[in-house]
Amino acid sequence: MTQPTQTLFRHLPVAVLACCLALSPAAHAAAIEDPAAIDRELATFTGAPVGAPGGAARVVDRRLRLNACVAPLALSWHGDAHASVVVECPDAGGWHIYVAVAGNTRQTAAAPVIERGQAVTVAVTGDGFSVSQPAEALESGAVGAWIRVRTQAKADPVQAQVVRPGLVELPVQ
Repeated sequence: MTQPTQTLFRHLPVAVLACCLALSPAAHAAAIEDPAAIDRELATFTGAPVGAPGGAARVVDRRLRLNACVAPLALSWHGDAHASVVVECPDAGGWHIYVAVAGNTRQTAAAPVIERGQAVTVAVTGDGFSVSQPAEALESGAVGAWIRVRTQAKADPVQAQVVRPGLVELPVQ
């Protein structure tokens, strides 16, 4: 073999290892998911651009530092009224965010199932758990709408999503 060929073969394992490390999930996880790419996925999923009725209400917060996904993002409607979209990274240890949908005509036509001042149950739900307690609705809302509720007279209000009459939900990650 010639000298250049020997040099190439001597450095080939190092180059192959460097390529494999660059493509590994661990190295990829250190990267950050592009919020603009999430916006494009949302527009494709909803069929409407950001800010338009039926599309995402606003762009994904650029301050979010979400790990980049190896697998394609999974998008699905959250709630029957299509008031928000769940964007998930299906990788092991992935993440998910909820994105509000702008002025969908089906939402505005829906009748409120919870009235302001009504006693409701607020359920805090997560992966494999649910905790609930009584609360008071500070706003009226239809199924899928986000309303303010208060669990005690002097407690700060929280935003929760109307699930059905008498029940609101606060999903946590």
